[in-house]
Formats: sequence, structure tokens, C-alpha cells
Amino acid sequence: MRHLSITPSITVTIGRHTRLYFAFITTAPAGLDSPATMTLHAGTFADVVGFAADAWVHDEMRARTQARLVLVDAMELAWQRARYRGHQHVLLAADRGLVGHHTLQHWLWQRLQASTPEGHA
Repeated sequence: MRHLSITPSITVTIGRHTRLYFAFITTAPAGLDSPATMTLHAGTFADVVGFAADAWVHDEMRARTQARLVLVDAMELAWQRARYRGHQHVLLAADRGLVGHHTLQHWLWQRLQASTPEGHA
């Protein structure tokens, strides 16, 4: 699937269902996520903002705030953006060079394997 977005993305197909996910940096807690949004990496904003496409002015308060690299389902992107921003949280596009397709694929596999109960590989 070809698209013109500069935001890093990954297409996931399970059975007959295919979804396109975009990578973003957010300060929103997981409680504001749609069911299809997935956290790939979490840390302080100072740590995670390095994956953002655009430079961000750092301040001491925000640097200690918790942040996440998330995959957002393209079909729910407008809703997810409005929900995060409606609660005054940052939503930044991830950098395509730092968080490219192979990186997203690797982290997604790690995430899926981490949620598999031990003994079921």
C-alpha cells in the first residue's frame, strides 16, 4: 500500500484484515488510547522526543513528563489526535529516518512476543 504521508507507518495484516498504523510521540497516558493504539516504547519526554520528526524546545518540566512512541490506526487517527489534544497532550509525528519501517517492524514483533504467555511461542 503506497501513501504520501511523511509520518512513519507500517501495514499489518492478520487473516483478511489489513490496517495501516502511523508512528507518533505522545505525552498522553494509555488510558486515552483507542483500543487499536499500541505503545512501542515508553520513557521520559526527554528520552522519547528524540524520535520526533520536528525539533522540540525542551523545558525542565516537560523533560520529566512520561511519553510514548505509539502506533495509531489510520482509521482512528483523527479521533485519537482530537482525544490527546483535547486533554492537552502533545502528539508529534515520528521521524521517518529514526523510526523507519524496519524499526517499526522490529518493535512491533517485540511487543507482540512480550504479550504472548510463556510457553506459547
